[in-house]
Amino acid sequence: MGTPRTRHMEAGPRVANFFIITVSTSRYNAKINNQPYTDESGDLAESMVKEAGHRVVGRELVKDDSIMIRSLVDSLLLRDDVDVIVLTGGTGLARSDVTVEAVRPLFEKELEGFGELFRYLSYPKIGTGIIMTRATAGISRGKLIVVLPGSPDGVKTGLEIILQELPHILYIIRS
Repeated sequence: MGTPRTRHMEAGPRVANFFIITVSTSRYNAKINNQPYTDESGDLAESMVKEAGHRVVGRELVKDDSIMIRSLVDSLLLRDDVDVIVLTGGTGLARSDVTVEAVRPLFEKELEGFGELFRYLSYPKIGTGIIMTRATAGISRGKLIVVLPGSPDGVKTGLEIILQELPHILYIIRS
């Protein structure tokens, strides 16, 4: 029997397919110019997803460009082999930080509690500066979209939340 949450967690998928998008103009420019670059946050996201027993079906690096970001996410929403789309970067207050604006219009429902919990858990680490992150999550077309800061610590905090609730979330949005 158990609670509805417990039943949903048990009925939800044990393995989900993730697509990870890193949003960074500097890394994108280095990549297209065949210069060395690192993607610590994208690498961490991939590692956490795999360690949790899920699959990463793709990764992409895009620049801080609303049209490029939205176009990629929109195309991923049409794929049958993608359950979760994780974006890292572009959640701050700089003029170039446009990830939230690019993705939020695609949400059918926003998971406000994700952003609230993310900021609550991050506050002891970075203090009042947490008000400058706009980390969020939402659902669209039966898929979960998670928008995280570009810092490794932000990715870690956000994915720890999502990975705990993932079977429950996917069960509910597919029911």
